[in-house]
Amino acid sequence: MSAGRLAGKVAVITGTGGGQGREAALRFATEGAIVCGCDRDGDAAAETAALVRAAGGSMHSSPPLDLTDDEAVRGWIDGIGAEYGRIDVLYANAGLATFAPIPDLTPADWRFVLAHEVDVVFLPLRHAWPHLIRSGNASVILVGSTAGVRGSTTNFRLAHTASKGAVIAMTQQIAAEGAPHHIRANCLSPGMIRTPQSEATLLAADHPMRGIDSAIPLGRLGTPADVVNCAVFLASDEAGYVTGTNLMVDGGWSAVLPS
Repeated sequence: MSAGRLAGKVAVITGTGGGQGREAALRFATEGAIVCGCDRDGDAAAETAALVRAAGGSMHSSPPLDLTDDEAVRGWIDGIGAEYGRIDVLYANAGLATFAPIPDLTPADWRFVLAHEVDVVFLPLRHAWPHLIRSGNASVILVGSTAGVRGSTTNFRLAHTASKGAVIAMTQQIAAEGAPHHIRANCLSPGMIRTPQSEATLLAADHPMRGIDSAIPLGRLGTPADVVNCAVFLASDEAGYVTGTNLMVDGGWSAVLPS
């Protein structure tokens, strides 16, 4: 499976155990990338790798990996760099949040969300940097959220809003520092995407956001493929003059006031 828009690129994707991460691994491999994935659920990540290989693609999955553990992340990333000599794409997809109203948001909750939505971006980026430089034509893709640019009256998410706002801001600084090394950096900010995780939380029958599709101009929830389609573009040479952007993938929700 060498032909494709990402042919021969070494792509590191975090959080490949399911949802958008699994979709990204499958699609990037279909486009010819060599995918290196990880997840804290090692069995789920291995299942993704098996699906990729069954489809004729190339993917290597790490054992269970805690992306908040600096030494573990360094070992994983350096192993990839040693094997392939470079990293062409870093897709920092992994993230995990909890939600609570401000009076109920504990300091432990706050630190958990920032660790699992900001540290899990920073640590892979920090250790991948020299390997990205060696690429000479690298792309960093971060995952923000509509939560990083808008407040919500139906989802109590101060920590999540802060962390995704940070990720969006980090994108611009990475673009600035990466430009002299031919490293591009862009962010995807999804709206409501239907995944197993969102089905169990924000789209649950008793959650006030259950009917959010009625407020989305395009009239539907997003899918992992909607997000990954954009990621393929940003990872490809077609986006060679695109850096420092935050692309909203939300069906127009953040652009239009609710009626």
